[in-house]
Amino acid sequence: MIIEREEQVTQAVLAETGRIENPRTREIIQSLVRHLHGFAREVRLTEKEFDAAINLVTALGKLTSDSHNETRLISGSLGLSTLVCLMNNAGTSAGLLGPFWRQGAPRVPNGGSIVRSPTPGLPLFFTGHVLDTEGQPIAEADVDVWHASTEGLYENQDPSQAEWNLRGRLSTDATGTFWYRTIKPAGYPVPAGGPTEKLLAVQHRHPFRPAHLHALIYKPGFKTIASQVYGDDSEILESDAQFGVLTNAVAHYVLHEREPAPDADITGPWYSMTHTFVLRRGESWLPTPPVSAKSQVRAQSMAAAT
Repeated sequence: MIIEREEQVTQAVLAETGRIENPRTREIIQSLVRHLHGFAREVRLTEKEFDAAINLVTALGKLTSDSHNETRLISGSLGLSTLVCLMNNAGTSAGLLGPFWRQGAPRVPNGGSIVRSPTPGLPLFFTGHVLDTEGQPIAEADVDVWHASTEGLYENQDPSQAEWNLRGRLSTDATGTFWYRTIKPAGYPVPAGGPTEKLLAVQHRHPFRPAHLHALIYKPGFKTIASQVYGDDSEILESDAQFGVLTNAVAHYVLHEREPAPDADITGPWYSMTHTFVLRRGESWLPTPPVSAKSQVRAQSMAAAT
C-alpha cells in the first residue's frame, strides 16, 4: 500500500500481518499493532517524545546483562508482571518471579542452610507447605529459594557474597513440606541508574521493595509457580515499587527470644516463618532465568545514588 493518510498506516501494517500462519501469534501481533498505534494517536505522540521512547527501549537492552535484568525490572514497576501473573494463575499462590532468579542453585537437604558466606542478620527458619487446590500435599516438588541480604543485595549483585549465597534448591517430603535455614532479609531499593529509576522518579514513587523470600516451585503435572512471601512487619506493603504484594503472600515472622533454636549453634534470638503454597494441575515449565551469572562489580542501590 502506498500511504497517503495517517489512518492508512495501521491498515497497511495489519494487512501485512495477515500472512502469519499461527493463529495465536497473528492475534497477538495484530492486537499489539492496533493498541500501539492507538496509543500514539491518543496522546498525539511528538517526534521528540518518540525519540525519547526509542532511547528508553534501547537503554533497557543495554542495561540487561547476565547479572542484571532491567527489562523485567521495569515490567514490574509498570504493574505488567503482576497483571499477567494474576490473569494466568487464579486460585494458586503464584506471584512475581522478579529479576534475580538464577537457575542451577545447589541442592540443599531439608533443614539445611542456604547461608554460604558470613552474612549479617538474625537466623530464620522457614517452613513451606505445598498443596494442590484440593488441599492435598504435593510430594517431590522441586523448590528453588532465594532472597537478598540484609544489605539489600542479591548474591549475583554482590561480589563479596559467596557463589549461590542465600540460594538453594530443595524437595518437598511426603507431606508436601520443605524447610531451610537462612537469615531474616531486609527490604531494599530497586537498582539505580536506568529507565526504571527514571520511571519511579517522574511519578514521585519511592523505589523500595518490602523484605521477601522467593520460591519457584516445579512439579510435573502441576503448573509451575513463582512466589514471593512478605513479612507482615513491613511498613511499605501497600506501596511496593513492583506492585508484587498479593493478599495470599503475606506471612508472619515469629520472634523466639528464650526458646532453643532448631540448630544448637544458635544461642540468641531467632525467627521462624511458615507459609502455604497452592499449585493447580497444568503445564509444567520453567521460565527463562532473568540472570545467569554473578556480577564482578557491586551493584549500586538507588538509595546510595540519591
